[in-house]
Amino acid sequence: MQIKFLTDVGKKRKNNQDAVGVFANQHQIPFAVIADGMGGHQAGDVASAMTVSDLGKAWEKNTLDSREEIVQWLLKIIQSENEKIFHRGEEEEKLAGMGTTIVAAVFIEETLILAHVGDSRCYLLRNSVLKQITEDHSLVNELVKTGEITQDMAVHHPRKNVLVRSLGLPTIVEIDVLELELLVHDQILLCTDGLTNMLDDQRIKTIILEKIDIKERLEQLVNEANEAGGKDNITVLLAENEMQAEEGTHG
Repeated sequence: MQIKFLTDVGKKRKNNQDAVGVFANQHQIPFAVIADGMGGHQAGDVASAMTVSDLGKAWEKNTLDSREEIVQWLLKIIQSENEKIFHRGEEEEKLAGMGTTIVAAVFIEETLILAHVGDSRCYLLRNSVLKQITEDHSLVNELVKTGEITQDMAVHHPRKNVLVRSLGLPTIVEIDVLELELLVHDQILLCTDGLTNMLDDQRIKTIILEKIDIKERLEQLVNEANEAGGKDNITVLLAENEMQAEEGTHG
């Protein structure tokens, strides 16, 4: 599994409230996490940086190697981080009300275990088809699901950035967890809405499919999001499943 990431402040923001990291536990199982912070006076960057740092450090110390244990670990630690962010916001006035999205991925053997809260996304690219495998926890997505607005209307909705779920709330947060079997050549994209609000899925797919180095594809995603306006911080992470990729192939 090859994993690379890139984050950029964008064209309109003064500071980057996104955070991203890739970590390995005691069994060298990779764990990738992206968080998009919310809150004024740089509180958003505190929430997102806390989340990535806390989860990353905890992952590096653990010895988990079963899917069941990993799912339970994700649920427990994300819930704990939700409480931690809320309490820190209560203790420090300048951080009051801060919060963050999270999308976290564990790659164990040929399985992706995914946990997320908010509107940062995970996509699967398989056989030249790009599919969003997370569901946005946003007001606009709720309106689409109930039929009050169409998908096309959602793209330019004035309340597009309003979340119905995030970390940093005083209540227990509902965390979406799913498992997905990975095939050879599958690509997993984790990203913040600074990418998806600027580029549509078709353009994202075209860039990921380009026969260039993974780092160059990440740079192209960020550059094109900035060219389209760069209205928010942009964070992208690509994981390529290269296991057994050489078997049965001939140059």
